[in-house]
Amino acid sequence: MAGKTTFVLLHGAYQGGWIFNPVAERLRAQGHLVFAPTLDGCAERKHEVRAGITTESHAEEVAALLFYQDLKDVVLVGTSTGGMVMARAAERARERVARVVFADALALLDGEAVPQIVKRPTAVNTELTTGPSRHDFETRLFADLDPAVRHWALERCTPHPIAPLTAAVKLERFWNQVWNASVIWCRKSTNPPQAHQRRAADTLKGRWHELDTGHYPMLSEPAALAKLIVEG
Repeated sequence: MAGKTTFVLLHGAYQGGWIFNPVAERLRAQGHLVFAPTLDGCAERKHEVRAGITTESHAEEVAALLFYQDLKDVVLVGTSTGGMVMARAAERARERVARVVFADALALLDGEAVPQIVKRPTAVNTELTTGPSRHDFETRLFADLDPAVRHWALERCTPHPIAPLTAAVKLERFWNQVWNASVIWCRKSTNPPQAHQRRAADTLKGRWHELDTGHYPMLSEPAALAKLIVEG
């Protein structure tokens, strides 16, 4: 894709916009406009967590960002649960979205919920949040990261608002619309499963890419991920 493109990078559970820093830096160095918002109740916004934060409310934040910044021809990139947010935001702001990229992302159909796709063996739940134990982050989720990167990421992980990880998603239009889409599967990632991501690519008639890394390619392979995001 030649020229300057606007990218909006949507993080997953237990993360914030910080997780896309290595990718955002590379995209900006190429002259692109990049937004990597932290969603309500996450990371530096963790003190805002409250009842009522859902996938749909997160998506409304993203749609509002596109509107108030008057962004057009946007490439939305979602990773992990950010894929759910991306799909909802895309259907809410269809006229502003040029392309969608599922980066090892959940791509739920209308009415599906995360527990149908992903099993979380060490979930630590409260009334408002959920998240793995620090030990699980260190020994399982982040096991393939460089030790320095792993430590940096561990210090920034926070519990996620619970409803997006338990409630069924609402996607009345996304899967019935035509999208310029691509799906990036990370071969060393267990969740979301390959079959789930294949379903998304097949349903959307999207392009299929693979990276030989784990579930956090923005930390383990930022240059390769940035290249795929730009090329589509």
